[in-house]
Formats: sequence, structure tokens, C-alpha cells
Amino acid sequence: QVQLVESGGGLVQPGGSLTLSCVASGNIARIYATGWHRQAPGKQRETVAIIQRGGNTNYADSVKGRFTISRDNAKNTVYLQMKGLKPEDTAVYYCAVVVMSASSNEYWGQGTQVTVSS
Repeated sequence: QVQLVESGGGLVQPGGSLTLSCVASGNIARIYATGWHRQAPGKQRETVAIIQRGGNTNYADSVKGRFTISRDNAKNTVYLQMKGLKPEDTAVYYCAVVVMSASSNEYWGQGTQVTVSS
């Protein structure tokens, strides 16, 4: 299994920047993709960004050009760099991984709160 710990959330002003981190431990070699997702109260969970094993990335249209997902394999860490933050970006952000073992499985972190407000 894989354990994920998110960090970096907090309160930021509109237009500001914030970088989230997701540190993975466990069966790292079996991770095929890592994604950042967010959910605000009363709203559906939204996939924000995904980075695949080979390095390809995908972004939600709402964050494209503002958010960047990246990874540092040496640190077993995936980052979400957020710029030009808007109040609508306020949510709990979660990282999750898809692991290929005997069958594919998903593992989720505990989430970190991002609040964009003046």
C-alpha cells in the first residue's frame, strides 16, 4: 500500500500563490499516476491535475495556466504549484495515487485546506 501526506495549505490572498506537497511512502514503485483533487462544501469533488508515470500531465480547464503539477522522485513528492489564486479555488485539496499491484488500487491523503480570501 501507499501512504500519502499532504501539506502546504493555508490562507492566501486572491492573486496569491501557494504550493502544496504530497509525500508518498510505501510501494512507491507501483504508482502509475498521481492526482490532485479538491472539494468544497456543497460541491462535487473535482480533479485538478494529474501526472502520469511517464511524466505527462493533465489539468482541469479552470486551473490550466495557473496551476502546475510536478514531482521530485528523489523526495517521493508531488507538488501542486498554484498561482493567481481565486476565491473559487477555496477547497480541501487531496492527493491520490493509482497503484498497479495484483489489481489497481487508489490511495488518498488526508487533505489540506486552501482558503483564498481577502
